[in-house]
Order: sequence, then C-alpha cells, then structure tokens
Amino acid sequence: MSETNGVMMQYFHWYNQPDGNLWTEVAQKAQELADVGITALWLPPAYKGIGGGYDVGYGVYDLYDLGEFDQKGSIRTKYGTKEEYLNAIKKAQSVGIHIYADMVFNHRMGADEAEEVKATPYNPHNRHEAIGEQKTIKAWTHFTFPGRKGKYSDFELHWWDFDSVDYNAYEGEEDAIYLFEGKSFDQGVDLEHGNYDYLMGCNVDFSYQEVRETLKQWGEWYMDTTGVDGFRFDAVKHVEAEFFAEWLNHLRAYTKTDLFAVGEYWSYEVEALHHFITVTDGHVALFDAPLHYNFSAASKQGSDYDLRTIFDNSLVKNEPALAVTLVENHDSQPLQSLESVVEGWFKPHAYAMILLRSEGYPCIFYADYYGAHYKDTGNDGEEHEVWLDSHQWLIDKYLWVRQNYAYGEQYDYFDHPNTVGWTRLGNDDHPGGVAVVLTNGEAGFKTMEIGQANREYMDVTEHIEERVTTDENGWGDFPCPAGSISVWIPVD
Repeated sequence: MSETNGVMMQYFHWYNQPDGNLWTEVAQKAQELADVGITALWLPPAYKGIGGGYDVGYGVYDLYDLGEFDQKGSIRTKYGTKEEYLNAIKKAQSVGIHIYADMVFNHRMGADEAEEVKATPYNPHNRHEAIGEQKTIKAWTHFTFPGRKGKYSDFELHWWDFDSVDYNAYEGEEDAIYLFEGKSFDQGVDLEHGNYDYLMGCNVDFSYQEVRETLKQWGEWYMDTTGVDGFRFDAVKHVEAEFFAEWLNHLRAYTKTDLFAVGEYWSYEVEALHHFITVTDGHVALFDAPLHYNFSAASKQGSDYDLRTIFDNSLVKNEPALAVTLVENHDSQPLQSLESVVEGWFKPHAYAMILLRSEGYPCIFYADYYGAHYKDTGNDGEEHEVWLDSHQWLIDKYLWVRQNYAYGEQYDYFDHPNTVGWTRLGNDDHPGGVAVVLTNGEAGFKTMEIGQANREYMDVTEHIEERVTTDENGWGDFPCPAGSISVWIPVD
C-alpha cells in the first residue's frame, strides 16, 4: 500500500488561521515541498462544515459544498474556495505531488430542520445499556442544503439515514445516546464503550443500503471534480470496517486507478488495527497510532525510557507495508481532546525513526515542520498559549538523506536502553549508506557495520564536527551527543 520511498505531509493542523488562505498556500509551496522530497500531501476536509468558514472540517454539513455555496455563514471554507482547492490540487500534481483528500463519513452536523422520531436512550459509556424507555424525541436530522438548491445532487438526509443522535430538542442536554426505533448500532466497529459506532452529531447508518449507494455516487462526483490520488479516512473505528474497502474498490474500478487510502484508527491496541486490516483485506493502510504513543511516552520519560522497546506493539513492526508512521497529528497536538504530545526535544529522534528507516510510509506534521502558535482551552478548563518550534531545517536534512543515502539493507543495533542505532548499506544507485545513532541519556556511540571499508563519514546534523573512518571490514564507531541524534553519511 505505501508508496516506495515516498513521504506524506499532513498539510494542516487544528489551529491554522481561518483566513481562507490554505489552498493558496498549498499552490504556492508545492514546488518547494516537491524539491525537498515530499511526494504526497494529506489535505484537510474540503467540504462545508457546521462552522462554515471557521470549521476545521470534521463537523461535516454538506459533502457537495467545496466552498461554492453560501451556507453556514460563508461561501468559502476555512481553507478557501472550491476554485482555490481545485487549483491547489492541480498545482501540486503538476510538480509530482499526490493529493490525499480527507473523507469524513461517520457523522453529520448542522441539520436544517428537526424531525420527530421514536428513540431509546442508551448509556454513552456502555452502549449495550438502555437507560430509559423508548419515547418520541425531536432530533435535528433533516438536511435540505437550501444554499445549494439541489445542484450536483437532490438527495436530502432524514432521520432514517442515521441510527442515533445525542441530543433531544424536547429535553435539552442529557447524558444519553438516542438509538432510533428499528435501528441498531453497527457491529463492525471498535469495542470501546461496548460499541463505539456513535461518535458525535447525527451518526450515519451504514447498514442502510441507500446511504452506502449515495456515498459511492458522491465519491464518483468527488473524483470527477477533484482528481485526487487517494484518501485519508477519518475515525474508521466508528464505522463498519468493510464499508471502507467496498467504497474504495468501487472508486478504484470507477477511475481505473489504484487509489491510495489510509485510515485513522486511533488506538494503542495494535490488535484492533490488525483486525481492521484483516476485515478490509489489506486495501486500507493505517496510521501507526501505537508508535506515536511510544514516541510520546519516550519523550516524557527521558532516560528512564528503554529505547530498545520503541517499536514494540507498533504496526510498523508487524505490518510495515500497511503502516503510515507519524510523530504527531492534529488530534494529538497540545490542547486537543486526544492530546498525547511528543515533547520537542525528542522530535528529532522520532522523525529520524520514521524518515531514515526502511519500514513504513512516513507522514510529516505541518506544525512540526513550520512551527505553530495558538491559544485554546485545554482539558483542564483553563486557557493556554502554545508555541511549537519549527523542525524544518532538520526534517529537510533527513529528507535529503532519505533521498540520497537511505537505501539497501538495514542493520539494527538496539542493544542498549539509552543508545541505539542502525545502518542502511545503500545500493548501486545510492552507494555509501547512512548510519544513525540516537540517545536519550548520556553521550554514547554505536559500533556498527555500514559495508564501506576505510571510508570517511560526517554528521549531517552538525552535532559532531569530527569525522569517522570505517575499518577494513566496513565497521565504525559512530558517536552521538547526550540526549541527541547524529546522522552519518559518507564524505564524497
């Protein structure tokens, strides 16, 4: 599934300014990104959300409105207009960058009219437990899309296209999920809370065939309109898993192209990820959330973390061809509900482990690359100000090494709790290889084989000025400063 030696970039974060300029920025930066070795961009949801021009894109209102219609208080989305979106895609593709569109299927928000429906309240923390009798509720479930006036599709959504909501307008806020009469929670979902079908808003009923067919029709329109190269599926653990393979294969057949797809299954339980891969027959790659959690733990524990275990329980260790490796994303960044920060000092280590190794399809995070500054209310209810440092200089170095030296066999030297390393031996087209050493404690070194006899190597991170010369058997002692990383390439 992963693109050979490719590198994806998540080209947004949660707190991008709502100024409508992101699509224009993509077009402007495309050549620069291609030049440093970025081969694909994952762009945020491009359709109108409940928050109009302020919506990050995950509170989906109208899938057919890509910033074209006056709905939810704006014509453009947070990122720009439809015309700007399509121009950004074409510009990126013209310089060899693939575009992956963000697909949010699970929920809808911001209905235009309310409907009465019979429903039973369930415990949000145990979806097998009814907490009341069936009753008539008033749910905001009728989506008429008046601003679009039937253009592209005259399909409207009603309560029967969903299976549940969490709000009854007759009674206001209650701690309950209302399951509609004649409906059941989908079964091919994560088992958290007993059944994690319901996430938020109006929960789409994927057991209803008309819903599945309308999403396929919309997918055909989206491909005809945008010509994207693949997809990132949002919140896949809340949807019948097999639907993603069904939808993807439908569009692969429709476009006659091998569209790429990666799903967001945000869980530390790697067995749940393996199960999703089995159910979808390996058609959909997954983000390696367990590896991210390992990075987060390592960054917080410092020298107490055993670096020999950094890949334990990760998807890339057992399913490297279907693992999209990442350091951070918009959900894990500071002040988000799923906050699981990788501390700044460890990000150079983590990016080396996804960009300079042979396994996995790495994904760079916008806020790690460019830095970020924002304010928001955290999980503690207090407002905080966040400054995220830019790691662009070092990531660009890694990308250059990846393009020029990170090829061939990989030898691992994960034999010390605080100092680990690996080598890539290179190949005929990219000779010389690379040696990587990192430590979360005192300064150290690794004696490693790189397959080049009597050859001089330099540290491209510029942490160490002295050169290393290998012996007649192609082995060398490659050092690294305390709590840091060194990347050694041949001196040409």
